[in-house]
Amino acid sequence: MKKSKIQSITIGAIGIIIIAAIVAYNYSADQTKQKGFQFGNELAQIQADVAELQGKFYSEKTRWDEGDITKEELLNYYEKHMDEFEEIISRYDALNTPELFESSVELFKISSETQLKSDIEYVKWITVGDESAKVRSDTQIQEAYEYENLGLVEFQLAKTGTIEFDEGDKFTPTDNVLRQKVIQISDNMIDKCDLEFKNENNEFDSDEIEIGWLNCINEAEEWKKDHLP
Repeated sequence: MKKSKIQSITIGAIGIIIIAAIVAYNYSADQTKQKGFQFGNELAQIQADVAELQGKFYSEKTRWDEGDITKEELLNYYEKHMDEFEEIISRYDALNTPELFESSVELFKISSETQLKSDIEYVKWITVGDESAKVRSDTQIQEAYEYENLGLVEFQLAKTGTIEFDEGDKFTPTDNVLRQKVIQISDNMIDKCDLEFKNENNEFDSDEIEIGWLNCINEAEEWKKDHLP
């Protein structure tokens, strides 16, 4: 239980940092200030809602531990929690994200998706007492934290317009776990290219659209190349 409270506080703290970063971006944008302001506010609200949802997730467990609610009531709440979390995650795709911020938003989305996976394992642990599920939940919440930290790095770089690094300062994952994360983000970017440019038959309606798709794919591959060790 103690660890769960720490997890909740950690995620909330990260959300506050993100919101602060976005506010700074809102007031520094020039020609696209209004667009950036709306994007920043919407992303900040998503992150704040994730933090609030996670705080409630663990506080309900505490209420159950203290005998304030029954196990049935707890599990009923968790069922609603999963639905609400999925709805919040879907809002990342509805953002009108400036190009420079696409990779950071993708990281925040993956962080939230990983938190949801952690919650699912956590509920499995409570429901059937599967200790391996608790271990998986703890591992995934740590991964979510790492994704969010990477998202903050990307966000700050985009906010200051310093996506490109000197060779010695280049952002490079230091182990296989982070390498896999970079690949996953790139794959997600490619999936978005398919959704944007291909029709329901997985084909292109024109040569011009196909060229746009190729450019989108190349950008995703270039991003992966820049971020892999």
